[in-house]
Amino acid sequence: MGLPWWFPFGKVDELTAQELYAKIKNESKNLQLIDVRSAAEYVEGHVAKTRNVPIQTLPHRLKELKLDPNRPVIAICLSGHRSVPAYRLLKRAGFTQVYQLAGGMMAWRREGLPTVKDGRR
Repeated sequence: MGLPWWFPFGKVDELTAQELYAKIKNESKNLQLIDVRSAAEYVEGHVAKTRNVPIQTLPHRLKELKLDPNRPVIAICLSGHRSVPAYRLLKRAGFTQVYQLAGGMMAWRREGLPTVKDGRR
């Protein structure tokens, strides 16, 4: 994939923490939530029903995840930088509804939204 894949720049479609929380409450069965932070960050607190796929492993694990390219996929990281490469990778792979959590988990926590602390992936 090379270095340009990692550049966290450019416009991407985003959901605010409140928008994502509302979608989770209303459309949770339709959403595919991918947390691209490290496993250590993930177990310290994550959005419920996310799958932890560290960004470095995402290109190699995309097929194994069996994501539906026609359902929304939301990429989550700590601050909104690692989710940009995930967004780009998913778009290039043919996913039509891809978003990142604007401001990442920092924004989620700032809003006081619930997190799960456990080792589930």
